[in-house]
Amino acid sequence: MSDRGSHRVASLLARRALILSAASLFAIAVLSAPPWGIVRSSAQPASPAAQDAACIGDNGGITLPPAFCATVFADNLGHVRHMTVAPNGVLYVNTWSGRYFHNDTPPAGGFLIALKDSKGDGHADKIERFGAGVPQGSAGGSGIAYYKDAIYAEQNDKIIRYALSSDSIVPNTAPLAIVTGLPLTGDHPMHPFIIDGQGHLYVDLGSATNSCQAENRMPNSPGHDPCTELQTRAGTWLYDANKSGQEFSPAERFITGLRNGEGFSIDSSGRVFATQHGRDQLSQNFSKLYTPKQSAEEPAEEVVLLQKGADYGWPECYYDREQGKLVLAPEYGGDGGHKVGVCAEKTAPVAAFPGHWAPNDLLIYTGSHFPSAYHDGALIAFHGSWNRAPEPQGGYNVVFQPLKDGKASGDFIVFADGFAGAIKEPGQAAFRPTGLALAPDGAIFISDDKHGRIWRVTYHGPADAPLAPAPAPKVAAASGSGAVSPPEGTHPDAGRMTVASLPVPPGATKEQVALGDRIFHGEAAGGTCSGCHGSDARGGPQAPSLVKGRWLIGDGSLKSITETIANGVPRPHNYEVPMPPKGGAPLSDSDVAAVAAYVWAIGQTRGGG
Repeated sequence: MSDRGSHRVASLLARRALILSAASLFAIAVLSAPPWGIVRSSAQPASPAAQDAACIGDNGGITLPPAFCATVFADNLGHVRHMTVAPNGVLYVNTWSGRYFHNDTPPAGGFLIALKDSKGDGHADKIERFGAGVPQGSAGGSGIAYYKDAIYAEQNDKIIRYALSSDSIVPNTAPLAIVTGLPLTGDHPMHPFIIDGQGHLYVDLGSATNSCQAENRMPNSPGHDPCTELQTRAGTWLYDANKSGQEFSPAERFITGLRNGEGFSIDSSGRVFATQHGRDQLSQNFSKLYTPKQSAEEPAEEVVLLQKGADYGWPECYYDREQGKLVLAPEYGGDGGHKVGVCAEKTAPVAAFPGHWAPNDLLIYTGSHFPSAYHDGALIAFHGSWNRAPEPQGGYNVVFQPLKDGKASGDFIVFADGFAGAIKEPGQAAFRPTGLALAPDGAIFISDDKHGRIWRVTYHGPADAPLAPAPAPKVAAASGSGAVSPPEGTHPDAGRMTVASLPVPPGATKEQVALGDRIFHGEAAGGTCSGCHGSDARGGPQAPSLVKGRWLIGDGSLKSITETIANGVPRPHNYEVPMPPKGGAPLSDSDVAAVAAYVWAIGQTRGGG
């Protein structure tokens, strides 16, 4: 199995409490601030009763701090990624499909969408698609920006420009190519970007690998030295938004050592900030150096201040949030988080967050609608984790990080929560926050790339209100009458099949299937399978379903499954994350046999997914 995320049966109630009420505050114990001014959250959730009673409806299913309200601005738009707002208030979004979303069928039409609320009721009543669609060979993209009466958008390997006209919310002329030839291979094929007031076009090019290993994501594989990938990946490139016909080359690199930037934003002083997705799989690939718990917590997710020529450390270094410093990665001689070496020369982040939450967008709040405490602070959309098993997964929220003079100035709070619903896993989360945008009136938009929902968030309280976290989201529970609530509102293992109902493969025993069940779900032997395959084994972005009865590797026999688990899948079909041998867990031969028996058994159920 490929990686992580489940919940021990023995402590299921406690785990549920973490996942369903405060996973966003998981492992954020109050610790002394590290020397760079990075601080940890100590704020407690506000009472649900404190939610502003003036809000109409249920805030689209999410929770927000007191006096903040949300409406569902639009829904079911496809995989909505980043957003931008024109001065006239029209919201423009980019959507994505292709291999990142396993070539599913997106809504018909172009991948770019214009949305307008002409009635002022918080809902888009005009929604128009434009640009190329699947028939024209497009898979869409993440990046989008407004600059000088035009919409700039990422499309496949290009950044293109659409001139806007005054008589329509969508362009009526063909696009102009601004930058072409951007890399599309490897783990991070997206190209988010931002444009400042002078037309500087900052483009993120994520790394092609997890940590520049000779064998990507494989146990004990050393890092390439030097990491030649840095010539064309893992950094920010700088172009001119006012010029067409620019071609990608190593020469335009602005900074290096940023594994996967994703989010960009600019504060009122013109400083450019970016997020950083920390590397994955410390314990899975280096089990002698890291425990599964260490691997769940580290490395930190980051917000960095972009400075020309700076090196933020990847792949040689990662930021250890517990110690408050950059440390040497195991691929480059690291010893489990103690050695610093060349990392002393790298540029540290300005703020750090729990590991593997996945910061997909960043918005420095420069509006005047929110309380003054939010001014020039950072809102961060966390897409949600898959690499924290056997610890509970985390993220799936939007947090606010106060900043002053370009540095963290206080504890972060969870600003918006409840997106995932009952189950914080990539394959089962209801929604996954992905994009943020600021409207001219100071409201903000939050996008989701699971089902294509967009929320519009407004404020209705005093300008001097202090920061306060969002209430913990409510989760449905069975009523006192004995009625059973929907599975998605009951508990994280609602879709988990009972062992008693499973068949037993020839030559195996019920006891083996039961043990395999516990290992699969991270309840024994440090198993990591459900992190990628999901606790219901129906698959997700990282790995396929195991209950369809169709096998991408082997023939589905017990022997074939056993060999696949033991040997791993270094080059998976249609998935970007390789599976290390034994899922990177310290499994014995008997453990492998038990997991194989369980996987064989659930594969006979034809459970869909």
